[in-house]
Amino acid sequence: MANGGPVEHGYPHLDTVRDAVTALYRRLSHGSVHQFATSVAPVDVAFCDTDDLHLGAQRVARELVRHFRLPDARMVVGFREMEHAANVELTAGPEYFIELNDRFRTHRRDIGAALAHEIMHVVLHRMDLAFPGTRDNEILTDTATTYLGAGWLLLDAYREDASSSQKLGYLTPEEFGYVLAKRALVFGEDPSTWFTSAQAYTAYVKGRERALLDERQPPLTAAGWAGRRRYARDRRHAQEAPASAAAPSAPYAFVPDGPGPLRVTFPCPTCLQRIRVPVRGRVRARCGLCRTVLECDT
Repeated sequence: MANGGPVEHGYPHLDTVRDAVTALYRRLSHGSVHQFATSVAPVDVAFCDTDDLHLGAQRVARELVRHFRLPDARMVVGFREMEHAANVELTAGPEYFIELNDRFRTHRRDIGAALAHEIMHVVLHRMDLAFPGTRDNEILTDTATTYLGAGWLLLDAYREDASSSQKLGYLTPEEFGYVLAKRALVFGEDPSTWFTSAQAYTAYVKGRERALLDERQPPLTAAGWAGRRRYARDRRHAQEAPASAAAPSAPYAFVPDGPGPLRVTFPCPTCLQRIRVPVRGRVRARCGLCRTVLECDT
């Protein structure tokens, strides 16, 4: 929890974020991911200063448990002085104890954001889905929270001005915006109307621009002129010297396939797993993981 200190910006964790989206599709399947097509509604997690602190926290926790489809889980929420925003004790259940930083006693509007992250830890624990290392596992948790419909709360908790700052979660504001935009493109949502923080909205717009760029990378037909020209150059080099590869910065790579045609691999813009298709002009590919149909010009 950045509390008054500097807030990191940009996309330093983007590779891990993309791995997390892919892992989520692989663990849940396309159909299960689409069960979360509707995000948590602002009215369901609203928390005003006149609400009883503990009863309100329990109410919000129950709503998030319902949203994440954990009907047999019970969250017991308490408050104490601590360094981090929150902590959850991962046990066999069905009761889980969540501790929130005492700061939330007076910053109640952000209780839903802190609870969403901790309850997602329980979800991933039950799914037996984890990344090695604390950092990567926390990035997985933030990404899953966001992609499954509650991460807009975490981004909305981001506020920054000349004298103070607050941010929850391990992703940067722009990375939260990126994952939110990925989700919005799949489910047709517009989360921008839910933000109460102007800085959160700005971060979402920036993240959305980055997410839309994934949809315009060659060999997708939506790629721009410069990308198509670079792709054609790399393809020509690969055809002349099959052992060669595309530039390290390119999202695609050419791979020989024995006596068959040259193939190109690239990330699916939806679930970000690698797809391999033959190099033979216009091709329609269907991602086997998220079922997205992709129009390609290889």
